[in-house]
Parts: sequence; C-alpha cells; structure tokens
Amino acid sequence: MGYRFYFDFSMTYVGAGMICSHLVNLSLLFGAILSWGIMWPLIARLKGEWFPATLKDNSMQGLNGYKVFICIALILGDGLYNFVKILFFTGRSFHSRLSKTNSISTLVEVPEDSTKESDNLKRENEVFVRESIPLWMACVGYLFFSLVSIIAIPLMFPQLKWYFVLVAYLLAPSLSFCNAYGAGLTDMNMAYNYGKAALFVMAALAGKNDGVVAGMVACGLIKSIVSVSADLMHDFKTGHLTQTSPRSMLVAQAIGTAIGCVVAPLTFFLFYKAFDVGNQNGEYKAPYAMIYRNMAIIGVQGPSALPKHCLELCYGFFAFAVAANLARDLLPDKPGKWIPLPMAMAVPFLVGGSFAIDMCIGSLVVYVWKKVNRKKADVMVPAVASGLICGDGLWILPSSLLALAKVRPPICMNFTAAH
Repeated sequence: MGYRFYFDFSMTYVGAGMICSHLVNLSLLFGAILSWGIMWPLIARLKGEWFPATLKDNSMQGLNGYKVFICIALILGDGLYNFVKILFFTGRSFHSRLSKTNSISTLVEVPEDSTKESDNLKRENEVFVRESIPLWMACVGYLFFSLVSIIAIPLMFPQLKWYFVLVAYLLAPSLSFCNAYGAGLTDMNMAYNYGKAALFVMAALAGKNDGVVAGMVACGLIKSIVSVSADLMHDFKTGHLTQTSPRSMLVAQAIGTAIGCVVAPLTFFLFYKAFDVGNQNGEYKAPYAMIYRNMAIIGVQGPSALPKHCLELCYGFFAFAVAANLARDLLPDKPGKWIPLPMAMAVPFLVGGSFAIDMCIGSLVVYVWKKVNRKKADVMVPAVASGLICGDGLWILPSSLLALAKVRPPICMNFTAAH
C-alpha cells in the first residue's frame, strides 16, 4: 500500500481503460512499475546521502523532488518532440500549398465518380460562407476582451504586470493560428506546451519574488487562448460537415462559456470544501497543480531547486522521451507499436500505480470480451465504458454533499498486509 499498488474499484478509471488503447494502459503500468516499483525504493535508501534524512516527505529537496521533476522531464521531452514535429508538418504543408499554386495539377478535371461528393462539398461551403462571422466583429471582440484582461488580470494577480498581459495578447493570434493548424493536421491540441513555454519565460522575467505566481497565471492565460482556437476549429469543422450555421455555433459557444464561468468555480469550490484536494496521499491528488508550480520554481530558481543527481536523471528521462518518440516514428509498425508512450508513463511517476491498475483492468476486460465475441465487443465496449464513467461521475455530486454534511459511510472496507 505504501507504494500505491492496489485496485481501488474506481469505475471511472476502469471505464477509461476500456476506451483507451492497450498501449496507453500498459505504458501507465510500465511507468508505475519503473518508478514506484524500482526507482523510488532505491532512491529512498539513499536518504542521508543524496538528500538530508531530516526532510519531510513532501519536500521538493527530498524524494518528492525526484518524483515531480522526473515526471516533468518526461512530459517536457514528449511535448517538445511533438511540438517540433507539428511545426515541421505545418511548415511543410504551407510550403507544399505555395508550391502547388501554379502547378499543372490544378488543371486536372474532376472525375465523374466524385461529382456527388463535389456537390455536397459545394453545398457545405455555401451554407458555411453564407452565415460567416464578419472580420470586424472578431477584431472588435478580441480588442475588447484584451482590454478587459489587461485591466482585470493585474488587479487579481498583481505579480503579473499589465505589459506581460499585453505581450501575451499580441502573441496569442499567431500562436493560436499555429495551434489550430497543427491540430487540424495531426488532431493534437498542443496548448499545454505553449503554456509551459510561457510559464518558463514569464517566471524568469518576473524574478524571484513574483515569478512563481506570474509564471502560472501567464501559463493559464496563454493555454486558454491557444486551446480555444483548436477547439473552435474542430467545432466549426463539425458545423461545416453538418451544414450548421457558424453564427449559431458561435452564439452557443458564448452561452456555454458564460455558463461555465459560473458552474466551473462553483464545482471547484464544492470539491475543495468536500474533499482533501491536493493531498498527495489522498484520493484527489491534483498532480498537475504540483507539476506546474514546480516548473515555475525551476524558471525562477534554476537548477538549484533540484535535489542531488536529480538534474542528471531528468536529462536521462528527457532523452528517453525523445528517443522513444523517434523510435515510434522511424521503426516499422510491428516493433514500433510496443514502444511505451512517455506522456502516459509520466503520470504514475507522481500519483502512483493504483489508477494504472484500474485502467489495465478495463483493458483486460476488453481483451477477454473481444476473444469471446469480438463483433459484440466492438459495439458494446464504448457504451459500457461510458456507463461506468457517467455512473461514477454522477455519484460525485451526492458524495460531495454528504461529505459537506459530515456524513460518513456506515461500512468501510480496508485491506492490510498480513503479519
């Protein structure tokens, strides 16, 4: 139990494991075994040599520092590789489009077989263009909300100066375009990596006193702006295919965003009051909160924030993440499909192996089901997984209300090691 290898009957993770591929689930389990099964016990034995024995378990200068920063190294290595990869494909696509402008291929006649498809495309384009959003409205809206943010955000977070917010909004359109175009080419939203880059830059510019808060706020600001661009691109593409008015979709997005501004904070505070959010030994560990906070600390303090030999281990796992991605892209499909995913491996390094075991149970259910009746499994697995996730999620609200009322379950089951 101390190394977090147990099955905690979380139907959300079992359902997620049924939906996720076997490679994702096995990568999670591999990361859990490598970290909590091998690395952390070995590093813990070096207490007093690599880090002071008097440090608390949650100290960043102790064992917890290795957990957090090695996890960050894997995430950064995987994210940076995919970021550069998407930029490469985006640039190559731009170049190919420009080179084909005067190409003879534009004179090739449309085959008769594609006439029906061409008619459908013309009708989709006609509806989409007829209900398009005027450019002046987009520009006025962007300028208005930029001005609101430049005034409001420094009032809420004085550590982030107004000119930092101005620079973020000046850079956001180009970053948003790159992210939306890259998401269209690869179906990967890289907003988190743009946010990480902003975090390091702003934390370093703001300095030692204000850097951590300024970096995290700038990260959230850039990530939110850039992420919305890719989400809107996907939504408008869906609207284009279904011949839905872009104006209707934009109004629906605005209404949903307005509702989310009320519902999201209320939901957060309900969780925050009802459960021990952020406790690394609890159910709701909030691992990414710790990851981003410590990334900001690195941006402010530099390598001095790391415990002994942690930087060398981070270099190694960063290189492993890049090498694993390169191998997956360059090797043939048969050996390449067995290479673990660094991003999936990284999460258990911090939160433990319990949820990885839950997800592998879901993967095992799917594997056995497909062996017994593959045709039925292909149809029913998404429905069963969705039911498990929705059922477990719906219980969160009454569970939160009961926790707020200090109502405890009458029966509690616990498994302990035999003596």
